[in-house]
Amino acid sequence: MIFRVLLYFALAVFIIGLIYKVSTWFIRTIGTSPKDITPSHRLLAFVKGFIRTIFSKKIITLINTLILDVILQRRILKEDFTRWLMHMLIYGGFMLLLLMHALGEIITASIFRDYYSTLNPFFFLRDLFGIIVIIGIGIAIFRRFILKIPRFRSNAMDRYAIFIVAAIIVSGILLEGMKITSYSVFTRMVEDYSDLDDEEDIRALESLWVKEFGMVSPNVSGPFEQDILEQGMEKHEMNCMGCHSSPKWAFTGYASAKIMDPAALFLDRVGIIGLMYYIHFLACFLGLALLPFSKMFHIISTPISLLTNSVMDRMTSYPANIMTRQVMELDACVHCGTCSRFCSAMMGYESRGNPYILPSEKMTFLKSYSNIKDFNEQIFITIQEGVYLCTNCDRCTVVCPVGINLKELWLSVREGIIQKGVPEPLILSPFSLVRGLNKKAFSGADYFLPLRNTRRALAGRFDSLMDIKKSISLPVTDGNDNSGFKIIDSTFAYCFGCQNCTNVCPVVDNYENPQEVLGLLPHQIMCCLGLGLDEMASGPNMLWDCVTCYQCQEYCPQKVKVADILYDLKNMAVRNLNKRSMGY
Repeated sequence: MIFRVLLYFALAVFIIGLIYKVSTWFIRTIGTSPKDITPSHRLLAFVKGFIRTIFSKKIITLINTLILDVILQRRILKEDFTRWLMHMLIYGGFMLLLLMHALGEIITASIFRDYYSTLNPFFFLRDLFGIIVIIGIGIAIFRRFILKIPRFRSNAMDRYAIFIVAAIIVSGILLEGMKITSYSVFTRMVEDYSDLDDEEDIRALESLWVKEFGMVSPNVSGPFEQDILEQGMEKHEMNCMGCHSSPKWAFTGYASAKIMDPAALFLDRVGIIGLMYYIHFLACFLGLALLPFSKMFHIISTPISLLTNSVMDRMTSYPANIMTRQVMELDACVHCGTCSRFCSAMMGYESRGNPYILPSEKMTFLKSYSNIKDFNEQIFITIQEGVYLCTNCDRCTVVCPVGINLKELWLSVREGIIQKGVPEPLILSPFSLVRGLNKKAFSGADYFLPLRNTRRALAGRFDSLMDIKKSISLPVTDGNDNSGFKIIDSTFAYCFGCQNCTNVCPVVDNYENPQEVLGLLPHQIMCCLGLGLDEMASGPNMLWDCVTCYQCQEYCPQKVKVADILYDLKNMAVRNLNKRSMGY
């Protein structure tokens, strides 16, 4: 009775959790989003998109994706055979156990009228599927904790997923072994299902079960006379054979029974088998109840991600459905680390030590960010750097075995974070190229606000240039001394204002009235530095609009290192900003 109550409770929690998780797909947003798209609009757009896809040629794409990517896991196989094998063993074995054993009375019994869990082939198949899962778990543990794949990080949810599956399978094997050896289980079956009343017949059956079925009895022990065994076999065929195959077919349970054989009577006497029942069923119920709230939810969300991404694209799909898909993709991520292994910004991670530079770790953060959206400033600055150091190479999207469109996700997340107003120096660097290419996706105010905030934070906020020279040094890689340092180049003192640098600058040439847009022109910045007007030199937009083409430096008759000086000024400004902890 108590197990039935726990099952109903676990089912209720699972259903409520499932409804909650799916509802968040239509409520939460990633990054910036149109304010006029409400959850009801998103739900309606999903229904329209679903119907339109089902009754179109895209249904063929869906079927192809279902077979090749969802069932056969083609994407994982292309990336890593060992991981594909692990995934197929765990997922395939566990799903077969679920359908044939856990739901055996509902599914298997409706297909096979003579179904009993202790009859072959079900007896053998249950253990076969169990050992398949155990092998898969062994590969998972080896990959995560022993193999030490570069940039492959495990978190608490990864460990929980391995633990809960292992707990279900191992407790099931131990429970089966205890039931095989248990004298009390044998006695209860004789009382409930046989018509034996004669003590001699019961003793003969008991002798056969000790000899052939692995049961440990406090009353009889081998060797047994042949006539006793023949009598026991006769009673077994009359009363037990219809629902009991030899437990030797359950090879994992029988092996555990043999291991526990010396302590079987003690374990049976103190009721350990009852405790193991509770452990096994509680592990199953816990896994079921927490499935919508754990990494295990990818069993549901990953196939949906693969299917939706196979028929959706940013240009033709409803914007509301794009928003919904991006939230759903956070639940679909399995934290496999494939994207981090192929990330072209990985050297930024090696240099900076910021884990959020890695795509898989950004996904972990975004799961919390989409729900909380309120973190302390240091964490926010760290994730902002990680998001902005993305090079938009799209490698992560190409290799993602779940089919998540990570490049689109980073674009949305990046914009949402920088709109928070925290100055981000990288927004003024070439890393903003992709943001500039997607300028049409933002209103004019949304696009320029982060730029203005960052320039205001950087411009005119130097300490005196002499103090900076004393306290801030920049790494040198001149081919001779890779361990040396230098301060800002002093060749600005050679400038006599010929304006050659300004005349050849493509940025200056881009504007009809460049000084109005850029503030100071290259030769004017050199002049300011020569006059000691440090803050004036650090303030113009020219400093940040420079494309470092080096034409100014190449055409300078005085050999002033104009481009290098602008580059150094930018680095010094960023360092000074970081020193003030991103304050205004």
